[in-house]
Amino acid sequence: MSGGGLAVRDRWFERRPVEPGLTLYREPAVHKWFRANIWYVRGRDLDLLVDAGMGIAPLRPALEEMDDRPVLALATHGHVDHMGGLHEFDRRAIHGADAAALEGDDGVHLGPFFRDTPEAVTALPESGWRLAAFTVEARPATRILRDGDTIDLGDRRLAVVHLPGHSPGSVGLVDERSGDFFSGDVIYDGRLLDDLPRSDPARYENTMDRLRELPVRRGLGGHGPIFDRARMIDLVEDYLAGRRAMGCPGGH
Repeated sequence: MSGGGLAVRDRWFERRPVEPGLTLYREPAVHKWFRANIWYVRGRDLDLLVDAGMGIAPLRPALEEMDDRPVLALATHGHVDHMGGLHEFDRRAIHGADAAALEGDDGVHLGPFFRDTPEAVTALPESGWRLAAFTVEARPATRILRDGDTIDLGDRRLAVVHLPGHSPGSVGLVDERSGDFFSGDVIYDGRLLDDLPRSDPARYENTMDRLRELPVRRGLGGHGPIFDRARMIDLVEDYLAGRRAMGCPGGH
């Protein structure tokens, strides 16, 4: 045991193959608030990493599919649980409105919030690791994403959709062939957050309208399980109903 009674976890990342070309990684010892989904997408010419976890333990060596393949590591937004490990990769993409997170801006990536959560981890990545010393390693983006951009993997193309509200630079990725929607924290099967620093509920409502129109088959969110289009629409309506119940202007 080490670090106030917490044991060292041998394998920090949990790996779950979803289907050929798609693998899900998670950090089981991270508190559920910060336990983000890390999606690895295999492409013919380029692989895609959608979000990169906390940066507590090295992610790159844990990616069994990677080998020596070229990889674009993309953060769906600038919060620490999605971009903490992005610095490990040579190609790093994020929307410009959240790009300061990769440059070490605490007010954008919210790393101190994690550091100040006593129950943030249930195990240690290595002996001697201390939550109080946790920092986000800064390394700026090599690609700034914009609405309408395309991520070309050679045998599949993903459209970048700017979906602000949860954060100013939140984006989703729609696979033009399969209809898969990598949605980050814009929408997932759980309680959606619009009360964080830099969140904007009014813009989030507009994003919900856009989500209704996206041609997606299933959602692969930043947290929680995979969900289908019908469930996505339910989540949209639940969010807007919650806004109405609060007496917020808009809320449709």
